Amino acid sequence: MCAGYAGAMPRLAANLSTLFPQLEFLERFAAAAAAGFKAVEYQFPYRWKPDELAKRALDAGVQVVLHNLPAGDYAKGERGMACLPGREQEFREGVERAIEYARAVNCPRLNCLAGLAPVDREHFAVLVENVRYAARELGAARLSLTLEPCNTRTVPGFFLSRSAQAIEVLNGAGEGNAFLQYDFFHMQIMEGDLAQSLERLLPRIGHIQLADVPERHEPGTGEINFDFLLRRLDALGYSGWVGCEYNPRGDTLEGLKWARPYLS
Repeated sequence: MCAGYAGAMPRLAANLSTLFPQLEFLERFAAAAAAGFKAVEYQFPYRWKPDELAKRALDAGVQVVLHNLPAGDYAKGERGMACLPGREQEFREGVERAIEYARAVNCPRLNCLAGLAPVDREHFAVLVENVRYAARELGAARLSLTLEPCNTRTVPGFFLSRSAQAIEVLNGAGEGNAFLQYDFFHMQIMEGDLAQSLERLLPRIGHIQLADVPERHEPGTGEINFDFLLRRLDALGYSGWVGCEYNPRGDTLEGLKWARPYLS
């Protein structure tokens, strides 16, 4: 995912699940393009038909670069099922469904949410096996998988909360198309030392997301020095996308002033 230094600042992708909240979801593709984004990501596309999403992306001229695998009953508080014993068949059916959606919009990677569970060996073993299964299925479709740790303040009880835990799962799965999804927001809360972590983990990172801490708003509203970090990514040769998965403090376009140098 990090092959070659492009000599350009990191490429930003609009997260349509969080940006442009005043618009209906399908209208956000065109809004992202009008704001200068060439790529989009979103969390869960399964309320809409795959060909409907594909048409909106094509009409807007944007590339879809990431969405999540099905994550159970999100409305009832579930945050993934990949580590949950007894849910393996449901997880596998979700992988198949996600591949169908990814193919429709030419999305190259899917993100896996582990779920809420005690941190123990039973749940770890289930997660490793499910990640291995998903990666192999995605590999057959020429797609890659990412695995995301989430902070325990925003998502209490989430099974993966630190980068080292996710790397341990990826090592256990042993699949070459499975990577870490590194979210600045989650990792600043749980680990800090973002610049050093990026350098150490970069070969394992398949996708990056950003939001400022503590309120999960746009860069410049909190404690993270995004200008430094994005330039650091550039110097390290990161050639992937950086998803803007934050909740705008006000109007999305007004809040995008920070992004103008990266969208030109």
